[in-house]
Amino acid sequence: MKVSHISNREIEKGSLSCIRYQRRCFQLIKSDFPNFNRDCFISLEELNHYRRLYLSALITQEKGELAVIDTDVVNAIKNNSILSENIQDEMETQLSFGQKVADLVASFGGSWTFIITFFLFILIWIVINIWFLMSKPFDPYPFILLNLILSCLAAIQAPIIMMSQNRQEQKDRIRQNMITRST
Repeated sequence: MKVSHISNREIEKGSLSCIRYQRRCFQLIKSDFPNFNRDCFISLEELNHYRRLYLSALITQEKGELAVIDTDVVNAIKNNSILSENIQDEMETQLSFGQKVADLVASFGGSWTFIITFFLFILIWIVINIWFLMSKPFDPYPFILLNLILSCLAAIQAPIIMMSQNRQEQKDRIRQNMITRST
């Protein structure tokens, strides 16, 4: 077992860190512990502490002071947490049944699966009415019933996709407000 030069405690094997390649952190540790050298060991927790100090010093040197977002970044690094908020999960829990259906229709309606499926539907419709039902087709050329179905589909699909897009804009506004508040 190795002993930390800083705390004089034994360092667990998975928490051992050599400072040889951390030049700037080395300088910070050296300022606090003058007899510290490149062959000394510290724990990963202690190294991370000095990394945070270096980061804070770097931000302060650049801007003169730590802004709220800079403090949040340093705290996120300290806690190994994610800095961004997941608005998606929060908004998904508040969706009504109609909104969920609108999102499904919008995601399917804007996919290659929909385009290929619908193209095949139209092709099959035409083939059935021209070749298989030659004597008495249920929708003879110029396929007026098919045109009616396509028009109805477009009339229904457009507002559903618009509902989904409006909700996406709402999510974007919330994200923008959060960014504006944190700066």
